[in-house]
Amino acid sequence: MSGQAVLLGRGFYWQDMTAGDRYRTYGRTVTPSDISAFVNLAGMIEVLFTNAEYRRSEAAIKGNPSPGALVFALAEGLALNATAQETGLAFLGTTMTIKGPVLEGDTIDVEIEVLEVRQESKGTRGLVKTRNTVRNQRGETVMVYEPLRLMQGR
Repeated sequence: MSGQAVLLGRGFYWQDMTAGDRYRTYGRTVTPSDISAFVNLAGMIEVLFTNAEYRRSEAAIKGNPSPGALVFALAEGLALNATAQETGLAFLGTTMTIKGPVLEGDTIDVEIEVLEVRQESKGTRGLVKTRNTVRNQRGETVMVYEPLRLMQGR
């Protein structure tokens, strides 16, 4: 190979995706510092996230749980880095269901299934809807969401 280096990691153009395609991201372990930083940044200072004694004696969820918003943010990071680097133009909305807790030390990954792909009315852009299933290291589904994205075309 000669000449200029090829840039790796670019996401899919909308024309490269078809309904029924499926992808899976690498996993990411949720650390205590992830939870602490997110809770403090977002101001989610409720006792479930800030009081270990409360969690031990009162909480229905044992262990150190992650806020659902953190799980969503981590899942989006995994999904976008895998599929939309440079080609994702806008996040247009989603539906979401949380199926179970993600605790400190859990490792999540995201399975992405393309549900719908269509050209947008302006130029070469397209709309892509996926179903993103977030699972923990035991294969348990902890979250399902269906984002709609505006994607760049060729």
